[in-house]
Order: sequence, then structure tokens, then C-alpha cells
Amino acid sequence: MKIGSRDFELGKHTYLMGILNVTPDSFSDGGRFYERDRALKHVEEMIEEGADIIDIGGESTRPGYTALSDEEETERVVPVIEAVKKRFDIPVSLDTCKSRVAHAGIEAGADLINDIWGLKYDDAMAAVIAESGLPCCLGHNRKEGYQNFMEEVAADLEETLRLAARAGIGKERIILDPGVGFGKSYENNLEILNRLGELEKLGCPLMLGASRKSVIGLTLDLPVEERLEGTLVTTVLAVLKGCSFVRVHDVKENLRAVRMVEAVLNSGGMQGR
Repeated sequence: MKIGSRDFELGKHTYLMGILNVTPDSFSDGGRFYERDRALKHVEEMIEEGADIIDIGGESTRPGYTALSDEEETERVVPVIEAVKKRFDIPVSLDTCKSRVAHAGIEAGADLINDIWGLKYDDAMAAVIAESGLPCCLGHNRKEGYQNFMEEVAADLEETLRLAARAGIGKERIILDPGVGFGKSYENNLEILNRLGELEKLGCPLMLGASRKSVIGLTLDLPVEERLEGTLVTTVLAVLKGCSFVRVHDVKENLRAVRMVEAVLNSGGMQGR
């Protein structure tokens, strides 16, 4: 898969998407990178630590977040996308579920659209992505509960793939995100981490975004700033279960975990993936 100017060898390696929240109310970093200069410094640090993609988000998705207008979100992300693309040679992902924000971000230079609602929040999103020709990461999310959890997650993602196909988004341009932390209970989140490999049947590369999330905090009874070890476990699971991407806050530590797992899996002259 080509993202920006880089080719990603899917199925051979797990790549790191570094998170840049340009929001004052993010659950994980409390607006630390809201100012542009600090944001760019953090991008530089993540690149030095081994990030393969930078994912820029302008609206928090934490529980109880403050919803933004399209204009407000655009004003947050577009200048940062432009600045990152001007200063660094790295693919940039835009984390948004709004078509107008996505369109503005694409014009600013975004290389990938990361939609946590899997094209179901904004009816125009699929057309915007299709017209752009860019790859996309489409996440699982829903408002109602479940009767048969994994079966319904798979069915929801299949519906997302149908929406993409109808709009003209080729399957070769799609990454799927199981949506840890979105529309799921604590037990649901543990189950989907355990059963990630079952989603390979959908025929798209997977991205896991579990970094610092509440499933880790609830399991270990730890605040956001102390969830690194728990995050590393989810990254190891992602590698073992064949995920092509992990979306993380702590790039250096997660890259070390990926490298260690891959070294073990590829030892003895055998390919373990």
C-alpha cells in the first residue's frame, strides 16, 4: 500500500502511526500539543523515535468530549498538516469523521483519512475519499449494544466496506480499525483484543489503536499517564495477530516492542506471520 510517498509492505511488518492531538481536551495528553510550535516539536521527536505515519486529530473523541463545528476543526488541523508536510518527509493521516474537514485536510496535503465511524457519520465522507484517490483507515463504531459481539463487529465492518465500494474506494486502499474504545464495553474491548485475528477474513490490513485507552486503565487500575506497559502488551498482541499498523502515543517504546516480537517470530529461518 502506498501512503504519501512511501510504500508499506503489508503482512511483513507492523508499522507505527504516531498520534498528534491538536486539541485542548484530549484524554491522553490534555492539550499538550495544541500550540503549533510544540506540535511540530513533538512530530520531530516521533519521527526520530521511528514513527512511520503521523496521525493528526483536531477533535477529541474521549467520553464527554466537546463537539466542534466543521470550521473549528478545520482551523485546528489544516495549519498543522501544512506545517508538517512543509517541514518533514513523512506520510500524514488526518483523524476526522467529517467530510468537509477531510476535504480541507486533503487539500492541505493529508495522505490518508482516518475515520473512526467507518463512513457512517457523514454521508459525504465516502465520496470525498473516493474522489481524492487516497487510502483510508475505516474504524468500527456504533451507538447500540450487541447480541453477538464479534459477529456484529464483523458485519458492521462489512457494511463499511460496502459503502466504500459503492463510492468507488478500492479495497486495496482500505485499512480497517476494530475500534477499541468506541461503542464497546470494557468486556467487549478485552474480547476484541483477544480475537483480532478473526477480522483478517475481511480481507483488509488491520490497525489497532489501543494506546493508553480505558480498557488498560480499568484492567490495571492506572491513570492515563501510567498506561505504557499495558499499551505495550496490546502492541505485542497486534503483531502476533497480524495487524499491519498500531496507532500509539509512545513511539520509541512501542517500536522496541514490535522489533522484539518480530525478531522472535522470524527466527530460525521461518516466517512467523
